[in-house]
Amino acid sequence: MHPRATPTKVSILGKENIAVDYGIWGSYIVNDLLSNVPSSSYVLITDTNLYEQYVPPFEKAFIEITSERKVQSRLLKYQVPPGETSKSRATKAAIEDWLLSEERDPPCDTKSVIIALGGGVIGDMIGFVAATFKRGIRFVQVPTSLLAMVDSSIGGKTAIDTPAGKNLIGAFWQPTKIYIDLNFLNSLPTREFINGMAEVIKTAAIWNEEEFQYLEDNASRVMAAIRNPPDLTGQRLSDVRSTIKQLVLGSVRVKAQVVSADEREGGLRNLLNFGHSIGHAFEGILTPQILHGECVSIGMVLEAALARHLGVLDGGAVARLAKCLSSYGLPLSVKDTTVQRRSAKKKCTVDQLLSIMGVDKKNDGKKKRIVLLASIGRTYERQASVVSDRDIRFIVSSAALVRPLTSPPSTVSCTPPGSKSISNRALVLAALGESECRLKNLLHSDDTEVMLNALVKLKAASFFWEESGQVLVVHGNGGRLEAHGEELYLGNAGTASRFLTTVATLAASKTKDFSVLTGNDRMKKRPIGPLVEALQANGAGVDYLEGLGSLPLKIKAGHGMKGGDINLAATVSSQYVSSLLMCAPYAHNDITLRLVGGKPISQLYIDMTSAMMASFGIHVQKSSTEEHTYHIPRGRYKNPPEYVIESDASSATYPLAIAAITGSTCTVPNIGSASLQGDARFATEVLRPMGCKVEQSTTSTTVTGPPRGCLKAIDEVDMEPMTDAFLTASVLAAVAQSGRTTSTTRIVGIANQRVKECNRIKAMKDELAKFRVTCRELPDGIEVDAKPYVDLSKPRDGVHCYDDHRVAMSFSVLGTIAPEGTLIQEKECVGKTWPGWWDTLRQPFGVQLEGVDLEANFVSSNHNQRTDKSIFIIGMRGAGKTTTGRLAATILGWQFLDLDDELEKSADRTLPKIIQESGWDSFRSQELALLEKIVQQKPTRHVIACGGGVVERQGARRLLMDYHRAGGLVILVERDIEDVIAFLQIDKSRPAYVEDMREVWLRRRPWYLECSNYHFYSPKAGLPAEGQPFNGLDHFLRNITGHKHPLDALKDKAQSFFVSLTVPDVVAAARKLEEVAVGSDAIELRVDLLVDPQASGQLPSVDFVAHQISILRASTSLPIIFTVRTRSQGGKMPDNDHENIQSLLQLALRMAIEFLDLELSLPDRILQTISQSKNNTKIIASHHDPKGTLSWSDGSWVPHYNKALLYGNIIKLVGIAKSQTDNLSLTQFRHWALTAHPAIPIIAINMGIEGQLSRIQNPFLTPVSHPSLPFKAAPGQLSAAEIRTALSLHGVTKPKTFYLFGKPISQSKSPAMHNHLFRTTGLPHKYHLHETDDSQSLVSLIRSPDFGGASVTIPLKIPIMHLVDEIDPAAQTIGAVNTIVVDPSRSSPHHSEKPYLTGHNTDWTGMRLILSNAGASCHTINPSNLSPNPGPGDNTNPALIVGAGGTARAALYTLHQMGYSPLYLVGRNRKSLADVQSSLPPSYDISLITEPDEATSALSASVAIGTIPADKPIDEKIVPLLETMLGEKLGGNGKQPILLEMAYKPAVTALMQLAAEKGWKTVQGLEVLAGQGVGQFELWTGIRPLLGHARKAVFGEEV
Repeated sequence: MHPRATPTKVSILGKENIAVDYGIWGSYIVNDLLSNVPSSSYVLITDTNLYEQYVPPFEKAFIEITSERKVQSRLLKYQVPPGETSKSRATKAAIEDWLLSEERDPPCDTKSVIIALGGGVIGDMIGFVAATFKRGIRFVQVPTSLLAMVDSSIGGKTAIDTPAGKNLIGAFWQPTKIYIDLNFLNSLPTREFINGMAEVIKTAAIWNEEEFQYLEDNASRVMAAIRNPPDLTGQRLSDVRSTIKQLVLGSVRVKAQVVSADEREGGLRNLLNFGHSIGHAFEGILTPQILHGECVSIGMVLEAALARHLGVLDGGAVARLAKCLSSYGLPLSVKDTTVQRRSAKKKCTVDQLLSIMGVDKKNDGKKKRIVLLASIGRTYERQASVVSDRDIRFIVSSAALVRPLTSPPSTVSCTPPGSKSISNRALVLAALGESECRLKNLLHSDDTEVMLNALVKLKAASFFWEESGQVLVVHGNGGRLEAHGEELYLGNAGTASRFLTTVATLAASKTKDFSVLTGNDRMKKRPIGPLVEALQANGAGVDYLEGLGSLPLKIKAGHGMKGGDINLAATVSSQYVSSLLMCAPYAHNDITLRLVGGKPISQLYIDMTSAMMASFGIHVQKSSTEEHTYHIPRGRYKNPPEYVIESDASSATYPLAIAAITGSTCTVPNIGSASLQGDARFATEVLRPMGCKVEQSTTSTTVTGPPRGCLKAIDEVDMEPMTDAFLTASVLAAVAQSGRTTSTTRIVGIANQRVKECNRIKAMKDELAKFRVTCRELPDGIEVDAKPYVDLSKPRDGVHCYDDHRVAMSFSVLGTIAPEGTLIQEKECVGKTWPGWWDTLRQPFGVQLEGVDLEANFVSSNHNQRTDKSIFIIGMRGAGKTTTGRLAATILGWQFLDLDDELEKSADRTLPKIIQESGWDSFRSQELALLEKIVQQKPTRHVIACGGGVVERQGARRLLMDYHRAGGLVILVERDIEDVIAFLQIDKSRPAYVEDMREVWLRRRPWYLECSNYHFYSPKAGLPAEGQPFNGLDHFLRNITGHKHPLDALKDKAQSFFVSLTVPDVVAAARKLEEVAVGSDAIELRVDLLVDPQASGQLPSVDFVAHQISILRASTSLPIIFTVRTRSQGGKMPDNDHENIQSLLQLALRMAIEFLDLELSLPDRILQTISQSKNNTKIIASHHDPKGTLSWSDGSWVPHYNKALLYGNIIKLVGIAKSQTDNLSLTQFRHWALTAHPAIPIIAINMGIEGQLSRIQNPFLTPVSHPSLPFKAAPGQLSAAEIRTALSLHGVTKPKTFYLFGKPISQSKSPAMHNHLFRTTGLPHKYHLHETDDSQSLVSLIRSPDFGGASVTIPLKIPIMHLVDEIDPAAQTIGAVNTIVVDPSRSSPHHSEKPYLTGHNTDWTGMRLILSNAGASCHTINPSNLSPNPGPGDNTNPALIVGAGGTARAALYTLHQMGYSPLYLVGRNRKSLADVQSSLPPSYDISLITEPDEATSALSASVAIGTIPADKPIDEKIVPLLETMLGEKLGGNGKQPILLEMAYKPAVTALMQLAAEKGWKTVQGLEVLAGQGVGQFELWTGIRPLLGHARKAVFGEEV
């Protein structure tokens, strides 16, 4: 017989049906089943992930044991796909059909037993199968996940999911047996293990404080084991076997006890849903990327906070719960960085959460029930409690609306939390001390949590809680710390960052050689330089990892401080001093600390530190002979048995201020004149002078405010001893104006407040301005001009808190008196020092609070980071910096500066002269000084071109690096060095190089790269032709400045495509690009397919690829997708060449490519590096399965999808179709993905011939090929036209009818043109003539269902304007509509349920296109409307317009948009010309020409447009004018001038003949017909066709 385990039994519903132990899977379970659950048929059902590992050994044991026991039983096996998607009606039906199938021989019957092996999905679903099969059969649960072991397997709840929600169809069906084999946990992934710990913690939190304490005490041991790699040997949990068993048993026993008492969830069983009411709501939105336990953890924190808000739970218990959850790696907030990353920053609006909570089964009708804690281990009621939506909304909202306190309570007693300053110092001192210390009244806040977690990770001490979280017991390790190695993330906790910087230097090197301190973006800007410099000077190994003077820091282990003399600048922060003081006893020698540079800031906090050190056994001696000098002896702290922490005096200012501002009375019972804290003076030195009655003893403070509105201004108050309290004083000063001739309060001595969580002085000035309160910043303070409180304005968008707790609490005080209340954004930031502040406002003070969901309007995670920060351009002389800079400034509408020009102006000498007279060194010094000045004085909306050698000075390099690291824009402009050298040979305007130019370039290039964050590559040397922009520069600028990204428009399209370039060299294929790109919305550069002729290996060089990008940008207006496809993913790039791949990807980001394909198979370090530095480039997170190992139907693609969510703005998944069923499964997968994350677009397709249907059905950015390309990028790839044809044949794209309206139109070329374009692009539409001159006859036609759009010609261009719903701005200005566009996504406001119609004018776009193709220049370059106020031309590029009809208006509009100015309007009738002139804005700069003496002013015109009729001779009056203006000459810019004739017939008009005789290039009107047709077609279809295709149809060529 096989040896049997002896598991622990747990009773449920009166029977010992639960067995818990290690190693019971197999023999024990087989024997127990045969003995206690006998059957002829056992059916083992599991998922495909578990099957191979666990089913064969069980089957072997089953065969052996049934044979030995001579039992006639069979074991049937069935496997289902893993994951939540299998928990469905379809899977349940498939299992039932399989059970009933004759193939089972015999089919299963009522005596069969089902064994559910798996996690919660398997247990829930298979239990429901058992409950309904043959009206109910026996089943047993064998949970394999911790979550299932402690929760879902126990209690008999079974269910499946439906589209309406999770677990909505099911039954109570108790398992006959539950076998919990803890060995399964050895192979459980770490995240799944942590997921289950949420339920373990939940159970202890509601039921048993001793179990909760056990969880707290063993967190580090358990987590160390959990984080070991999963294995099957049992070694992973070997050190915590008994601990894990006790934790699981504790939860199992509670669950079994509750189920036994309340099997059908009548009340008591609801307690097991603590954290689930809110947690399930989050899960309903964030699943499957965020797991059940992770959501429940977030729910527990919020539901505990809700209990605190309602006054039934102490704040210490909330903090204790959060600390326990955090210690097990569980998230505390949906804003947790890991949650945000895994969920792709998916938003959970409050309305969504409340809606999901509304269907919770615990509810009582519309009343929501939530389990409220009363303390750790005990609930408020023995069932879920009714809670109002208002209170729930407040807890889950991001902002708080503070209503005015109209009837304050007459007297309030308020005890603030423990002092943050004292709490942090006490934690450090007790951790560094020896033996045990019990800390009472410790602040429970974000800051102290950061400090606690960091000290634990540094092994400075161990901690546990007593007395329901009221006492923290610290076991100090006497200064024996260990380096941590991984990042210690400190958020925005400034105190922790400064204290821990010195603490970390004490760490020894055991397993790690260093520690890293880092924080959020704000923390990385807060200063720490003086402390670091002092430590470095004293032998500590501290290095900056990013910018100088701020976190992150790398702190080497084993160095410590050598001791002796230390000089420290303490004028910025007293925390530098306290940090050194507290750690000084552990230096190698005694320390003498001298504070230099002036009077130390916040001396009282330094005194506080010294006094506290004395309480822990180290006495600091303040020198009696040297000012600001301290002697600290070596030693070791001796922890006192108990240390009581004072309440926070800074926080106490807020309740006292409420009494002051509302005219009520407030007592703070534990802060008085004997306090260690300077802020205790606030009542006597600020509130009393403001007119309050103040009574202060040594231990308490009571304040009674004057009648409302009667606070007095203070001429000046020095708040240097209590700087943090100045924010409270400022909001009081805002309404302190009673009984004084002046209403201004002046606060000084607070300079250090500029470098706190934010620049608090500026923050108070800016936020008070929203109330219409005027403030002025002082060098070390602020002046506040008061106004009557009844006149306070309501900030439209609320008060921005800068993630600063003191800003939030101060303005909440003002909110109690502001007439319309005050919206406080970022309400959670008060958790830094007073997590229960809002509860304090609600409870003793009676303030009405409302939750406001600010994020409801910001659902997308794809917003661009817009910036108007100035652009600095660097690069070699001759690379095109000045030209690029001027064009960039014109495009953006910004100011341009040339650093060299500015230097010459300031020195009143040329650069060669400066260098000749002063030398290179002096020149570089002047250049650096000017650069520093411009960085300071021109921070926004400037483009600055720097000299080529600006990077020669280290100071300049540091300045540029700091600028771009802080979010500024520094562009490296480059072109081929040979072109640069050739250009410099002839440029004598700048000093000659004294070195070989190539050597200069090679030396400078690494500096250029490190000093810049963007890279613009110019394809040619020398200046471009005058007026010609750098093609692609506008797209580059759009991306780096964060203007509207192409992704926004793509997401609105019903169908979009990108064409994959499969060419070895873009240069050779440049002529084909326009044709290849027709019908596509983006163009993919396949970098792995490029062939670099200069490369020694197979890989193209970075410089070669940069050149290829520049050529592509110059050749297409489409956004670029940058792809480096590896061999395993179906490309040619070697899989393991990670260094080169990363270099190429980083090049794409530097060149501001619109889209970057990022393969998920790359190492995580590359994925993280690229995704974190992407700026405004959108990431397409991709995974290809060219071998067909994954299936859309079994959940195997889900992990790849979830990983893609971590990195991608777009997800691309490409599989292989082996049959059409795979395409159907893919469609279902896409539907699931878009339902879960509708804001994240997905490209999901199958390769191969069988997969072509998936390409047709994929709506977003389908990759396509083109017949002109050498080969297809992937098997089964189609062209865009082929897909559109297929969509038409399948009825997806409905055929529409388009028309030309007007009279006469029988000879029109438009039908031939548009029908040809429809055919070539694969569209099913038809274009017909509809001749009429009656616009009213068209009303029903243009609103008909099959109407697709129309062209409009005379005489209807103006009458038709009254029939459309909207007129495009260009058409409004021109005064005529020639195109009607249908928008089916909107309904007409005038015609119910009819599509929305917009009128456009494409005459002008056609003119612009044809003129540009003919060589006309654009002088004002604003093609992408980056600048909101594009300026007029520079009055040096005039143009002519002949005629005064409707077409003349379109011509004027065209030339103005192209930047021509002035515009000369020529005709015989001055009144007609004047009418046209007056109808257009003055900025058009139109001059009228009707007389010969006026004609000479237009002699330099380079472009003319004729709009007069051509069916008769030119009017004799204007012929002389034209002969003068078209005189035999070249255009003013040296190019052949161009005449565009708008008349279609004859082919050569009299005007054209006259212009040709004068040397002008002439273009006939039919060209414009083709050009405007291109514009019309694009408006109708979203496809920009080839002008050549349109021309062929118009000119009657073969089509």
